[in-house]
Amino acid sequence: MVNKVSLWMKIAYAVLFLFTLLSVLEMTRSDFGLGQNQRLFAAENPEVQKKNIFAERKDLLEEFALVSKIPWYELAAIDQYERSLISAKKKGTAQPQGLIAIQIPEAVWAGPLNPDQADTNPMSIAWFGGIGKDGSGDGKADRSNDLDLLQTMVSKITKSGNRDTDRQIGLWAYYQNTRSVQRIKQFSEIYKNLEKLDLFEHAFPLPLSADYSYRSTWGAKRGWGGFRTHEGTDLFARYGVPVRSTCYGIVELIGWNNFGGWRVGIRDLTNTYHYYAHLSGFAKNLKQGDIVKPGQTVGWVGSSGYGKPGTSGKFPPHLHYGLYRDTGLNEWSFNPYPYLKNWEREEQKNRTKSAPSA
Repeated sequence: MVNKVSLWMKIAYAVLFLFTLLSVLEMTRSDFGLGQNQRLFAAENPEVQKKNIFAERKDLLEEFALVSKIPWYELAAIDQYERSLISAKKKGTAQPQGLIAIQIPEAVWAGPLNPDQADTNPMSIAWFGGIGKDGSGDGKADRSNDLDLLQTMVSKITKSGNRDTDRQIGLWAYYQNTRSVQRIKQFSEIYKNLEKLDLFEHAFPLPLSADYSYRSTWGAKRGWGGFRTHEGTDLFARYGVPVRSTCYGIVELIGWNNFGGWRVGIRDLTNTYHYYAHLSGFAKNLKQGDIVKPGQTVGWVGSSGYGKPGTSGKFPPHLHYGLYRDTGLNEWSFNPYPYLKNWEREEQKNRTKSAPSA
């Protein structure tokens, strides 16, 4: 009798153990599946990937800012300026592998006379006149290491000191280009004001509800003021239709231009200059150095230009919209029409999504 009871107890314990084990395995499988689905969603969704990268980069910059005593938004501006230089170069240019886009040639990093151009030893790099530094504390100065890149750049721009003016001098000494210093300062102001890195959304320059029309007119001949080509797209609309910023950026120029009349020029974080011309006026209090967002009104459609300040009415009212890419040494116009069509489609799509269902 005792043996039978013991046997049944053993069976009961075995069943209970098996049930518990199966429950734990099911919970683990469910949790793993959820995490796996989240990872798969992030891997398949470019928008999620971009947001994750921006968040990781900002965390890295903020942590390094505590050590370097340089504001994160200034470090971000240098990194973004380097990105703009890469995108302005020909296709095939090596893209950054890590979170930081600063690119320093091997000969500059390791030293021009260093027999080992892939050298990562800080002592031998310094011996041969290289600038590579160890920022991660692993004893190596690695051109592919984000912290090493940041430390090396900071060492260069703070050579004369760590005050704002010292860093401006250091940037000029590094890039040997006043325009580079100006761009980095502009980018820094944008990041400081908006406090985030993900600032690459766009808007169509006119409200979609307005009565407007446009076609590709870039490169067409122009005669007023001498022979020249049309460096933009004309969007025809009624007087007073709001003209909106197409990007996050900083107002670089505002005022009168003999060709463009009342015009606004906005610099974005890709180092692209957005040119809005022939306006009838500017948004109230808008001034040079202001930070603007996509969709923000900067002025109104008009017909100003082709003469001295105040000249108007020499052509039908329209917005002349131009795009110019800065390569670091010069600036050139490119066709805005494909971008306008894309921004128009995107805005129409978003309006459709947000429209209440019947």
